[in-house]
Amino acid sequence: MSAKVEIDWGSLSFEYKKTDYRYISRWENGKWDEGKLIEDNKLHISESSTALHYGQQCFEGLKAYRTKSGDIQLFRPDMNAARMQNTCRRILMPEVPTEKFVDACRQVAKANEKYVPPYGTGATLYLRPLVIGVGDVLGVKPADEYLFVVFCSPVGPYFKGGMTPVNFNVTDYDRAAPNGTGAAKVGGNYGGSLLPHKMAVEAGFADCIYLDPASRTKIEEVGAANFFGITRDDKFVTPYSESILPSITKYSLLKIAEDYLGMEVQERDVYIDELDEFKEAGACGTAAVITPIGGIEYKGKMHVFHSTTEVGPVTKKLYETLCAIQLGDAEAPEGWIFKV
Repeated sequence: MSAKVEIDWGSLSFEYKKTDYRYISRWENGKWDEGKLIEDNKLHISESSTALHYGQQCFEGLKAYRTKSGDIQLFRPDMNAARMQNTCRRILMPEVPTEKFVDACRQVAKANEKYVPPYGTGATLYLRPLVIGVGDVLGVKPADEYLFVVFCSPVGPYFKGGMTPVNFNVTDYDRAAPNGTGAAKVGGNYGGSLLPHKMAVEAGFADCIYLDPASRTKIEEVGAANFFGITRDDKFVTPYSESILPSITKYSLLKIAEDYLGMEVQERDVYIDELDEFKEAGACGTAAVITPIGGIEYKGKMHVFHSTTEVGPVTKKLYETLCAIQLGDAEAPEGWIFKV
């Protein structure tokens, strides 16, 4: 493995780029094997695997960051492990222990060290852990065998332009059903989002806003990210719903807003017809980090927040503080940073 790789780090988009190693572990006879790093980026599974037919699969997303001193660190991987465990329980897959999950992520980041973008480029190494049901299964039932895989890819911003405000519209489609799998990170949630995303992009928007499926009056998610708003009296507000995926970035921002910026924070209902209460708004998630929302179109009318061209001051401060913690430029709350 060479010490360097020729990549224009500044021009990276959020797309897959094959790296040298990935981690794989198999569940058989009631337990996970030790796991190992492999070079093959193709998975060889049975044609009757439950992941292919019955949606018995889930994934996570987290990042490895290069600090100014050249070290590599992960941001809150134990929280990703906990969220994956919750998802596995929901669709009857074996849980990956936190220690095994974090160790696998560390191994993959270390083995692909040359793909961790340099400090200051704005790019990161994205890690994608996943669990899938495999084996020879025909009836609708949980699999007897599973694979836990972690691969990685160097990436740039999720939305084109990075920290530039983008606009969204409100879709008539639902992301998840009440009491369904909205709070679990299963692939089916994303498969159902492809059409409304395509429709939003074709209409000139970055993505779409999903409302709660029961009353269709409250904001739930922004595409594949969580919503937040800054009220006119400087409160940090984010929606609460049992159908929303619990974003690690969102909960990190809740703590940053309260402890670092001294703001009052609220996790509560956010009504689509009460957007006037917010002077700024954004979408947040591991992939998106923070994407400022310039405006939201609803029922043919565009509601503009701070600006469609400039980032609001509070959103900018939240972004700068979060990135400083992730990159090692600011002291992190205890337990947030895991060295590779």
